[in-house]
Amino acid sequence: MSAEVLKYTREQIESLEVAPGFVHENLEGWIPELAGEDELRQALEKAFDYRGDVTLTLKSGERIEAYIFNRQSGATLADSYVQYFTPGANDKRKVSYAEIARLEFGGKDRAAGKHWEAWVEKYNAKKAAGEKNIALVPEALD
Repeated sequence: MSAEVLKYTREQIESLEVAPGFVHENLEGWIPELAGEDELRQALEKAFDYRGDVTLTLKSGERIEAYIFNRQSGATLADSYVQYFTPGANDKRKVSYAEIARLEFGGKDRAAGKHWEAWVEKYNAKKAAGEKNIALVPEALD
């Protein structure tokens, strides 16, 4: 590496310390209409990004309260699936998109009200006050 690459101003380095946050939709309480394949796929993408539990109602009538942590979108609904955890169970489970009849965003969104911008403001205030070894700590969950 050349010495030119290593020449950064303090302001450039500090501007890289905090990346902008991602704005999440407030989905808490939403029950999407799953009229077709596209609506189901879109709703399950949102469920993957959601930071709370959702309730899946399967075509069999079974209801599953779940935290969706992974998904695989295939060519067909039968080839697509979501992976989830259920409260009180340690094992990972999965269900095919083709089996899902209804989706409810009923669980509390664990990041609701805890905005990235507020964290950055607190960090910058502490930094401006000269504090050292500062970290952003999230508020306690209910």
